Amino acid sequence: MNWFITVFKKYAVFSGRARRAEYWYFTLFFIIFSVALSFIDMLTGMYDPETGAGVLSGLFGLVLLLPSIGVSIRRLHDTDRSGWWFLLVFVPVIGWIVLIIFFVQAGTTGANRFGPDPKAGAA
Repeated sequence: MNWFITVFKKYAVFSGRARRAEYWYFTLFFIIFSVALSFIDMLTGMYDPETGAGVLSGLFGLVLLLPSIGVSIRRLHDTDRSGWWFLLVFVPVIGWIVLIIFFVQAGTTGANRFGPDPKAGAA
């Protein structure tokens, strides 16, 4: 949960680097909260099966749009890749697979062109 709050504090920060743990814990809690809010939407009748969205889960996704893009770009920076690689999200299936491979890879050891090693500061 601490990683989720850490990412939220960096609401629209697209510079710097993000560790694997920061990215994956944020993603985990994002999914958990989205599913829980969708369930609440269904129980309260605010879920529209035609669009596949509910009021609470839709607002949650909208509020966390910038933080999720930011942490993704910082994760790419940690692997010494430009944030422009995130545009692969618009390529169905293949782009997503490539991005997942990038997000799973270990970050570069030591400083790179995007900043100091965030893992070195935590050790």
